[in-house]
Amino acid sequence: MKTQKTYTTEDDLVVLHTKENEYIVKDGQIMEIAIDVMDLILKFGKIYLKAKGQFIPNAVSIANIITENYLKNNSRIEKINLDSEFLENGSKLLSTIEIIILKS
Repeated sequence: MKTQKTYTTEDDLVVLHTKENEYIVKDGQIMEIAIDVMDLILKFGKIYLKAKGQFIPNAVSIANIITENYLKNNSRIEKINLDSEFLENGSKLLSTIEIIILKS
């Protein structure tokens, strides 16, 4: 799979996209994001859905919409990775999630 590196700045955060089939969940309409993610799954067969902090519930909802509604019986969650990292000042802990969804 081709690896690309693009940098985008949003809300003073720099996000590094390293895979074409990676989607980083930000603020937005859940159903619209689910459609965007579903398009990527149909194109690549596998998607890495990632979120940080307050956007984790959105990522979980999107994964459920895709696997239980849009592609029911034609997709599955391969793996869920949870992690936490300290912010630069060391005073706050930021949780992260990566949900890997496969099309059957």
